[in-house]
Amino acid sequence: MLKRSVTMRVSIFLVIAYGLAWIFALPLWLQDGLQNPLFGLIAGAIMFTPLISAVLISTLVEGRSIGSLLVFSGLRFSRPFKTTLLWSLGALVGTEILVFSGVAIVVSLGITRVDLVEFSGFAELLHEESPTKDLPAATLAIAQLAAIPVGAVFNCLLTVGEEVGWRGWLLPTLRPVGAIPALAVSSVVWGLWHAPLILLGYNFDQPNALGLALMVGGCTFFGFLLGWLRLKSNSLWPPMIAHGAFNAAAGTLALIAAAGETPDLVTAGPLGIVAWIPMAVTLVFLALIRQFRFTEHAGIDSHSFQKSGV
Repeated sequence: MLKRSVTMRVSIFLVIAYGLAWIFALPLWLQDGLQNPLFGLIAGAIMFTPLISAVLISTLVEGRSIGSLLVFSGLRFSRPFKTTLLWSLGALVGTEILVFSGVAIVVSLGITRVDLVEFSGFAELLHEESPTKDLPAATLAIAQLAAIPVGAVFNCLLTVGEEVGWRGWLLPTLRPVGAIPALAVSSVVWGLWHAPLILLGYNFDQPNALGLALMVGGCTFFGFLLGWLRLKSNSLWPPMIAHGAFNAAAGTLALIAAAGETPDLVTAGPLGIVAWIPMAVTLVFLALIRQFRFTEHAGIDSHSFQKSGV
């Protein structure tokens, strides 16, 4: 059971993270929704609301220094660099395999037709955007797929905003209730935090409770995997890289879809129902080989653990 002080800190953290997300998204709700020309900028800013919340809680409530937060969150290297690098590389490759596996299942079930020769769907999209230019769709598509690992690293500039909050501060703070409950809670609240954008139709084209439920489901599966990386590696870098890799690879199906195909985001989207299958299989496999057994303070620097009183 969490101490009252910890429950209070978690509650304040969520109020700030959720509140700022809704405030930042307000211009989208007031004008044009996802078509607002500032959407990209606003969505990027929203990604930093968990980090802002973690910094405020750590410095103003817990009395930590920024340096202490870096250690507690796992953002500062506390293991040999080689170990963190290997975990991060594994996270990158593993995440790409998960995304590609989901796409393969979508294709094998006949949900979406693909064109791996002419990339006709992507060519169609390019023509709509630049009708006067004859752009080499196949070359551009292959280049984008090949650039996913690079995109994963650059995406860390954004995913750090979410990961410091959810897997860096919240997950370790919830560890006293047990690893599995902490993973579950941190993953579910991460999904719900996306509500300001999901309820506008983002990700699933379902601006309703179904869209939010799908996001919570997808974030629960993926959040368990990201949290597992955080606790096992004792570093925030592997989940940051994994999160970045997922975002970089999320458009894979759109790149290879055949002309005239419009993938159903509910089933075939990057966090759609089919995408849950490889994640669930991975989680079951990890459980069967007993990889969800953690030391008492897994993922938590001992000095920071004592200082925070959790």
